Amino acid sequence: MRLSTRARQAVTAMIDVALQQRAGPVALAGISRRRNISVSYLEQMFSELRRAGLVESTRGPGGGYSLARNSALVTMADIVQAVDRPETKPAERQREEDAASGGQQCLTPELWTALNRHVIEYLQSVTLKTLVDEQPADRSENQAPGRQVQPAGQRIAPSRPRAPNSVFELGRFLA
Repeated sequence: MRLSTRARQAVTAMIDVALQQRAGPVALAGISRRRNISVSYLEQMFSELRRAGLVESTRGPGGGYSLARNSALVTMADIVQAVDRPETKPAERQREEDAASGGQQCLTPELWTALNRHVIEYLQSVTLKTLVDEQPADRSENQAPGRQVQPAGQRIAPSRPRAPNSVFELGRFLA
């Protein structure tokens, strides 16, 4: 399993969503501003996280992303696997590595297989809730202006915008 910068940034962004979603869906622009990750990069990551069933999106004014399931059920392995899919199959990768080493086979494949298994097991044991609970109590500098973060034990249902989100809805609203 690869632990790339992309995976680390996805975990950081998911922690941010878990911290901020109590005030409603979390906009990528806010995550970008708080975590210094480009919006276009976040769009790609959140598209993959949405396909993996880890986040839900809300369109329109006041829209953004929220967790699709309880943070206690989302593991770091889920997030890493959603955004870091291997580009090549393991057999192809092994042939490439063998070719790079002059055709010599790896003498310790069991070691690397066991290490990979332990990394996956560890990532499966760490939940998003655990990481959120470990965040410092003073989050004021990481918080979006005007948003209040509730204590981790309380959950407030996200508010939906009451503004019309299309010209047709505006016409019905004004009628």
